[in-house]
Parts: sequence; structure tokens; C-alpha cells
Amino acid sequence: KYDFEKVFQSHHNMMVAHARAVKLFKDGGYQGEIGVVHALPTKYPFDPSNPEDVRAAELEDIIHNKFILDATYLGKYSRETMEGVQHILSVNGGKLNITDEDYAILDAAKDLNDFLGINYYMSDWMRGYDGESEITHNATGDKGGSKYQLKGVGQREFDVDVPRTDWDWMIYPQGLYDQIMRVVKDYPNYHKIYITENGLGYKDEFIESEKTVHDDARIDYVRQHLNVIADAIKDGANVKGYFIWSLMDVFSWSNGYEKRYGLFYVDFETQERYPKKSAYWYKELAETKEIK
Repeated sequence: KYDFEKVFQSHHNMMVAHARAVKLFKDGGYQGEIGVVHALPTKYPFDPSNPEDVRAAELEDIIHNKFILDATYLGKYSRETMEGVQHILSVNGGKLNITDEDYAILDAAKDLNDFLGINYYMSDWMRGYDGESEITHNATGDKGGSKYQLKGVGQREFDVDVPRTDWDWMIYPQGLYDQIMRVVKDYPNYHKIYITENGLGYKDEFIESEKTVHDDARIDYVRQHLNVIADAIKDGANVKGYFIWSLMDVFSWSNGYEKRYGLFYVDFETQERYPKKSAYWYKELAETKEIK
């Protein structure tokens, strides 16, 4: 069951706790910086001319992005955000408990975050939807196995002219640019941005004779996202760093060991590590600071 009351309440509680920590850090005069990391998948209407699709994208954005960004940088929830939240709760049941003290805590910390970390992997396209909630998580890597439809919100449309991974994650670098510039426009007190996670989950084929993986798709994915980050910087965004996910193949909480993200291939039985083609490419990128 997708429990919207718990979704919004837990997000709110998390942001209040974060605001408390930021305020204590600043009041204590500790050295260093403090900030927050949010996973921010960009949401688009499947048909921009269809008001139902536009509304579905807006509501999905509130759930995943706008609610936590408002709490972080506005110190409150905008009228638009709360109208969306109340609509979703009125359809699905539940209520949000926010106290005046909560708002005071959020407001006191809204300008104190030294940085925003953005985890970005994909974007989503939304259609209007009137049915019951149903979510099927594609944990096997069988493309087309995902289903995501939320009562009172919308449904994700996967049949769009955009590449997607075997786990139905839509590969859309423009979404990262749009999300960065949205932060710049809507939350000008963001100070600076780091891309704290970005990378491609793939079914890597290990070539035994060469002891490597020719992961050109991963190189292309990272290159495209670095290019749009560069575009955002040119357009005024203060992006200070990029952190690839990940150095080596690791266990995925939702996909086990089959979905690989690393620059280094890991033989999980022997624990031996082998640099993939992307590792050499990324090494040159780090040394030259040039996107090739």
C-alpha cells in the first residue's frame, strides 16, 4: 500500500530534523560545511497540451521534489504545494500534522544550508489517472516490467521516445539541466549545488579474455549528463562538483547484484576488481577536466 499520509509526514519530519541539525551546527560554530542531499527526478506531462497530464506531473513533482525543496529553502510549504498535498490526502485519506514550532525550525534554517546535493538518474512522464493505486517495481531488469499508477495523482508512461534502461529508468539528461535551473529560479538561496549521485545501472558483460567490460553506454550516459551540467553552469547555476555512482559494483537494495553501476567490475565470488572501459575514460576526464 502506498500510504500518502506516511509519505508526507515522514518527509516533513525528516526535514524538521535536518533543519534542527543545521541550526545546531551553525550555532555551535563548527568548522566545515553542512547541507542536504535530495533525489530529484524531473517530472513531465506526457501530453503538455492535456491539462490532466499537466496536473499529474505537478502532483508527482510535489510528492518527489517540491515538498522537500520548499521545506529546505522556503522554510514553509508554498500555497501551491499544500493545495497539492491536501488534494492527494483528500482522495486517499490521511492528514498532515505540522506545528507552529515545526515551521519556526524550518524557517530558522532555510538560509543556512551550505550546499544542495542532487541525486539524479532519470525523469518520468505522467498521464492523468482515475483508478486505484498500483505499483510494480521492476527488480529483475526485464524491460517493461514496471507499473506506477497512483490514485488521485497520475500514472507514469513508459512508452515515450526516450531511451530507458532494462529497469525502466528513463535516460534523459535534459531532466538534470531542468532540475538544476528550477532550483536556481525557485530557490535562489541554494548557495551551491553538487551532483552527489549520477550513473548508469547496466547488465555489464565481462570479457574474460580481456578482463574488462566495454561499457560504452555508461560512458555515453555520464558524458551527456556532464554536458548538461556544463550548460547549466554557463546559464548561471553554481554547480561545484560531480560524484559518479559508483566507483565499483555494489549491492543494490532493490536489485541485488545484477544491476551494476561501477567503474570497476567486481567478481562477487572472488572479490577481484577489474577496471572497465569507463574507468579509464573517467580517469582521463578527472586529469584533463575535459569532456570528450
